[in-house]
Amino acid sequence: MCGRFVITSAPAALRQLFGYVEQPNFPPRYNVAPTQPIPIVLVENGARHFRLMRWGLLPSWVKDPKGFTLLINARSETVLEKPAFKKAIRRRRGLIPADGYYEWKVEGGRKQPFFIHRADGAPLGFAAVFETWAGPNGEELDTIAILTAAAGEDLAALHDRVPVTISERDFERWLDCRSDEIDSILPLMAAPRIGEFAWHPISTRVNRVANDDEQLLLPISAEEMEAEAEAAKPKKATRKAAASSADDGQGSLF
Repeated sequence: MCGRFVITSAPAALRQLFGYVEQPNFPPRYNVAPTQPIPIVLVENGARHFRLMRWGLLPSWVKDPKGFTLLINARSETVLEKPAFKKAIRRRRGLIPADGYYEWKVEGGRKQPFFIHRADGAPLGFAAVFETWAGPNGEELDTIAILTAAAGEDLAALHDRVPVTISERDFERWLDCRSDEIDSILPLMAAPRIGEFAWHPISTRVNRVANDDEQLLLPISAEEMEAEAEAAKPKKATRKAAASSADDGQGSLF
């Protein structure tokens, strides 16, 4: 799956890669999270454009957004049938510029975060679908979800799902929504090739969305991971140990 990602490439470099008309100037983001506005590249009137949309798709038929589950991902295996996505995958496809994403793996009883990126360090484009939700008072909200696929043998070591990434040579094919015929894009909704991505463990500071700095991307050692795990232990364990050291010398099980 994909629940957090980063955008660190220079705006000019991303504009050149994705070929959109606008020239937005935006700061690097190291901890992009659901419900936040995120960039998407789409085609309008025959040209590629840069837009911001809320991460968390809201289908047009939803009456009350407050009671609807946040759809940050769409499974590629069922996207053609699910009511929330089956129209969007045919008519409203986009690309989300990114430089990597985060995934968590349970190790030693706790979730260890990893930063995952292209092995060659190049930016990537997440496959996405979007919808515009219109409220009863005329308000409109552009929303988006990232497609996912079953992980390949390498990335499956971290999680069984991965975001679908579109190669630069396939940008045009993915963004072309002029026809409901989608057979040509079906092969694109797959996991990355084995070896295409690399990853390393990072600090649990990434768990807090408020932390948004380049230090989040730095690899940490086994010793640093152990130190973070120790620091994260409940405080009551420390108090219990202190009480034990102050007892009457009798043996204790606690």
